[in-house]
Amino acid sequence: MTADELAESMAEDSFVVIAFQKEKPLNKVVARLSDGRTIKGMTADFFPNKELFHVKLANYPSGAKPVEVCTKDLKALFFVKDFAGDPERAKRNDFDPAHPPTGRLIRVVFKDGEVLVGTTTGYQPGRPGFFVVPVDAGSNNERCYVVASSTKEIKFI
Repeated sequence: MTADELAESMAEDSFVVIAFQKEKPLNKVVARLSDGRTIKGMTADFFPNKELFHVKLANYPSGAKPVEVCTKDLKALFFVKDFAGDPERAKRNDFDPAHPPTGRLIRVVFKDGEVLVGTTTGYQPGRPGFFVVPVDAGSNNERCYVVASSTKEIKFI
């Protein structure tokens, strides 16, 4: 490892430590990987244009080291209200007329058959990914980063 690579690695480790101290806001996330695995925890350093981010796993001891997640391995990253959700709640794929949506209406079909309906302000063909806000205001998902390569169909509705 060169001196520059070592310095960069140390800087990244320092960022992760600082990010997981209360100086940066933490987001509750559920990372759904393209291989079917799921990772639940908190992140403070997810940026769509970065190759990786860190997740402090839910239900792990407070001193546990965060897990690195490669953005290219994602199917989608769900920013959630809580990790349990409500398994009894019926999923809605229609808009509440009392709360008009912001952005363009979009329907995403993932390669595994899952369907996500919401709004987006950032989808453009050819980009590696984009954010979607679910149509269902009562959903446990606040927003979702969709990796375009994990989709079968994307269309505006």
